[in-house]
Amino acid sequence: MKKTIAVIDGLKYSESTTEYAVHVAKLTGSHLVGIFLDDFTYHSYKTYELVGGRGYVNEEKMERLKKSDDQSREEATQKFSIACQEAGINFNVHHDRNIAIHELLHESIFADLLVIESKETFTHYEEKLPTRFVRDLLSEVQCPVLVVPKNFTPFEKAILLYDGEPASVYAIKTFSYLYAGAPNMEVEVVSVKGIKDTLHVPDNHLMKEFMKRHFPKATFTVLRGDAENEIVKQLKGSSTNLLIVLGAYNRGMVSRWFRPSMADMLMEELNKPLFIAHHS
Repeated sequence: MKKTIAVIDGLKYSESTTEYAVHVAKLTGSHLVGIFLDDFTYHSYKTYELVGGRGYVNEEKMERLKKSDDQSREEATQKFSIACQEAGINFNVHHDRNIAIHELLHESIFADLLVIESKETFTHYEEKLPTRFVRDLLSEVQCPVLVVPKNFTPFEKAILLYDGEPASVYAIKTFSYLYAGAPNMEVEVVSVKGIKDTLHVPDNHLMKEFMKRHFPKATFTVLRGDAENEIVKQLKGSSTNLLIVLGAYNRGMVSRWFRPSMADMLMEELNKPLFIAHHS
């Protein structure tokens, strides 16, 4: 049985993260763990709200606000647990109380998949996509990540972005291992080549031989032009509920066009879940 972890902010509970995580757990037969990052430095209130008229911290108000945060986190745990129980899946809950990003990176070592909403910040502030927290997570995470939009929509088709480089093949391979229990999912491999290049898939024979073993009904599409622009244009025009699979999100250039800016652009431009996997 695989292990999927869902990243939950108990002070800003994400229904979408829970819904996608439950959906994936049912689809893949995974055990689901809710990771509640109850970072001791993170509260719903700001420090200046605790300062009274004489410049002293109002201890009574601080205690009241802390209790309110504790209650919010408990309610979030209950919501997650009820959703898992109603779905009939195996689950449990972890409460990590140290620095959120450090705790999550450690948890990712022991997971097959991590699910997180694209807007998570674990701060008081809204940020444009991708948020700093998500960027830091994707740069160092030790398992594949499913970055999900705010609203849940069950995916019907997987788009596997492929440029012929090891990073993109690794992402597809990892995806195939996790979703081996979903043989009915429609799958399309999308590549982009230059205007003067042939329309053959990179490493055509080897790639199609590989795909026949993992997704025998997969179709192949080769686009021409700039990869980032053509992929966004192609995926924006789809009326199908898509899941997009792409390669490494590293600080360095690991793949020709599956670099951080590709994942960033897809998060900014498309309201769709992204399956992102590292290649070391």
